[in-house]
Amino acid sequence: MSKLHSHEHWINTAQGKLFAQEWLPPQAQGAPIVLLHDSLGCVALWRDFPAQLAQATGHRVIAYDRLGFGRSDAHPGLLRLGFVENEARQGFTVLRDYFGLGDFIVFGHSVGGGMAVACAAAFANLCVGLITESAQAFVEARTLEGIRAADLQFAEPGQLQRLQRYHGSKAEWVLRAWVDNWLAEDFADWNLDAMLAQVRCPLLSLHGDNDEFGSPAHPERLLALAGGPGRVRLLQDCGHVPHREQAEQVLAEVVQFLQ
Repeated sequence: MSKLHSHEHWINTAQGKLFAQEWLPPQAQGAPIVLLHDSLGCVALWRDFPAQLAQATGHRVIAYDRLGFGRSDAHPGLLRLGFVENEARQGFTVLRDYFGLGDFIVFGHSVGGGMAVACAAAFANLCVGLITESAQAFVEARTLEGIRAADLQFAEPGQLQRLQRYHGSKAEWVLRAWVDNWLAEDFADWNLDAMLAQVRCPLLSLHGDNDEFGSPAHPERLLALAGGPGRVRLLQDCGHVPHREQAEQVLAEVVQFLQ
């Protein structure tokens, strides 16, 4: 295999620095793929998937830690209703400007999938491909049950340290940003319907059949309402993190989609 080059970047924003990393194949082709992490995630938690993705597709891959997560600076406040949609005009826009991105492909996991939809909608003339993985399109009982169970688990002794390994002193903020927003009364009617109608590019929606945070109703709704052509791939015997549980299958699906 030819050698990938990886570079780390620190991006200044009005609210603090963002950490980003890019993986460059020797002869990068096509539009760069930008990765958007999940509610408790960060660049480091993608593990070796970005490198695998760059190697398999030949595309440049860029991932970043949203403000408040991973190696990025602490968030000055709390996340509020609209935070999913707003990422397109906040961190993602700063990242686009910093890297001078024209056409791009966006790939989001879990809540990052919702943010990816928002990015594809906000930059419909530049987004040439949208990939969602385990994305939530609306607030489902199964999602809330999964979040309540995780909240209880993190309350047990030593569990928060798992998050501190990746988010440091921001770990408690990261957990509350996830749990408290999704369980809030004003979040109950949240959905991606309006955003999906503004999407123009092709969509690939990947979803595990055993996803504890969302049923197949989510990829079906994404497919039904997205403004561009799309396809759903329901992965068998797979939970909420397909890129870790079934990396080869996910890479094969993405390669096929990009062709």
